[in-house]
Amino acid sequence: MPDAARVPKKRYEKELLRLQAELVTMQEWVRATGERLVVVFEGRDAAGKGSTIKRVTQYLNPRVARIVALPAPTERQRGQWYFQRYVEHLPAAGEVVLFDRSWYNRAGVERVMGFCTPEEHRRFLHQCPIFERLLVEDGIMLRKYWFSVSDGEQEARFRSRLEDPMRRWKLSPMDLESISRWEDYSRAKDEMMVHTDIPEAPWWVVDSDDKRRARLNMIAHLLSTVPYDASAAPPPLVLPERPPSRGYERPPRDTQNYVPDHAATLLA
Repeated sequence: MPDAARVPKKRYEKELLRLQAELVTMQEWVRATGERLVVVFEGRDAAGKGSTIKRVTQYLNPRVARIVALPAPTERQRGQWYFQRYVEHLPAAGEVVLFDRSWYNRAGVERVMGFCTPEEHRRFLHQCPIFERLLVEDGIMLRKYWFSVSDGEQEARFRSRLEDPMRRWKLSPMDLESISRWEDYSRAKDEMMVHTDIPEAPWWVVDSDDKRRARLNMIAHLLSTVPYDASAAPPPLVLPERPPSRGYERPPRDTQNYVPDHAATLLA
């Protein structure tokens, strides 16, 4: 991405909040109209997918918008049609599903690390566009985002995680392996794009060396591609008057178990 000034924090937070309010409006439209929306997040390790997903879903209803981040397949799932375990997580009417990595694992980590055979990889590249066209033909809105990060920025983020005990869990040996296999992942991504960047479900690349820009750009783009409107907003609610007491009394405190007042220790 060309050099650009970093968005000031206050301006970023203000615009992020505005976009998140629009996401809530979009969610209500999806729920009210029975639409189905799938958003695929893919990209390099430490490219900022997870933090962007957090901002997307921060104010959304988890009963409407849910995140799918599948673990490694079980032995039984390895014996299924490759796309089968993803199909069961697709949205029903009125739902939004965000895939934190998706069926594209086969085109990336499985391809590079040898977790699938060349024939399985070739079959995936053939079947994936067919699979996605079927989803779109059935009425699912499918959006695919690739988060692109430079090798230098990725390494800096890895080092930051190594030194931060609160984020150390984000690193795995597989993540670190991606440093030495940078070019292999690049070639795999390029091949994947050639086969799966289709008119019905195009790839959208998010420059993510600057996380603030990446989040704003991705969310703004997603909103621009969904034909939502505010007419589906629920009617305003009115807080009812509290009725007069009918004699109820709370039981004495010593009859129940209360958590210790840890907060009080901060005031001592």
